Amino acid sequence: MPHPTAPSGHHEHRSIAGGQTRAAVFGVSDGLVSNISLILGFAGSGVDSSVVRLAGLAGLLAGAISMGAGEWVSVTAQNELIGRELDVERRELARHPEAETAELTRLYVSRGVPAAPAREAAEAVMREPATALSVHAQEELGVRPDMLANPWLVALASFLSFAVGAALPVVPWFIGSGTAATLASIAIGVVAATIVGALIGRLADRSVVRSAARQVLILLGACAVTYALGRAIGVNVG
Repeated sequence: MPHPTAPSGHHEHRSIAGGQTRAAVFGVSDGLVSNISLILGFAGSGVDSSVVRLAGLAGLLAGAISMGAGEWVSVTAQNELIGRELDVERRELARHPEAETAELTRLYVSRGVPAAPAREAAEAVMREPATALSVHAQEELGVRPDMLANPWLVALASFLSFAVGAALPVVPWFIGSGTAATLASIAIGVVAATIVGALIGRLADRSVVRSAARQVLILLGACAVTYALGRAIGVNVG
């Protein structure tokens, strides 16, 4: 049933409720920044390129597992909390249908719908329990029961995207070593950060250039700090 206050020519919004897009975009960004920082920290300390490769692979795997597990726990906990509130709302709809109808009527009236049509619309919604629960949940809780994020899909997207971002700066260390590999990692990181930043800006309808520049500056800042720390400590691995 259309919302009583929705205009017929209403524009379409991007779907952002599922969580997979958010997890993927920020997973790539997190993987890129964290792993290139780790790699350059080791590279700055002067260790052998094999150690840098090992550190990069370990950072990739540990970070991807952590991101995936964290997203699964977060989304699962959120869904459980929403499920509890939906159970409460379901009971209220069954026990006090008239009060819930009156509540929905008042809500529609507060949005400018005349009293009689508002009451009629509320009664129409309340005829179907599933529709009633969906409408009340959306109006009172701001969620749709049929659009809850799948924790497994979000966790998988986060795991894979982090792994992709983390893998990029490791590639040069399988081909070369030393300064050349370090510069190649930075170059790859800058290109990837520019793409990620531009994508975030485009999705958010913000300045693509500003968003890309912000991502690159964050990346370079993290690289500078960890490389300098590695140089200062100068860890020697036998």
